[in-house]
Amino acid sequence: MTSTDFTIDVVPDESAGELLTLRRAAFVTEAQVYGDPNIPPLTQTLHELHEDMALDSVITLGAWEGHRLVGSVRVELEGGKATLGRLAVAPDMQGRGIGTRLMFAVLPYLPEETTEIWVFTGKDSRHNLALYQQQGYEEQYDKTAGDLTYTYLRRILGEADARNEADSVGR
Repeated sequence: MTSTDFTIDVVPDESAGELLTLRRAAFVTEAQVYGDPNIPPLTQTLHELHEDMALDSVITLGAWEGHRLVGSVRVELEGGKATLGRLAVAPDMQGRGIGTRLMFAVLPYLPEETTEIWVFTGKDSRHNLALYQQQGYEEQYDKTAGDLTYTYLRRILGEADARNEADSVGR
């Protein structure tokens, strides 16, 4: 699959069931790393997902190969800050650049006043940490929630991001 074989757009509410299924499939590996089947992406209900998608402060983007949802990312907006979460790629589609494309695809959806993007992942999720660091995110701090410790990373937006935004328009 090449990067032109899929499209990225806002996930409509009627695709919430497919989104929930995608996230659960993608986050099983993460749950195995931590030995915890109760991580939030695996315990969220369909009703909770519908409510989350309806929030004005949340944008959920999806990557589709034809009619199949193969990736997604959730963006929460708060003032000049955007927080990416629940970056998920179908297990059989991982390693094909979908996650990276989704991270850049959020740029055109961010309000003009957005100056920084934050991401978080499990502290022991080496692959995720490496992916974010390759994209210019820098570790800021760790935070424990229940039995999990999350690492928070930040990327300050600048001129290079405006170029990436222009490159991703129309994909």
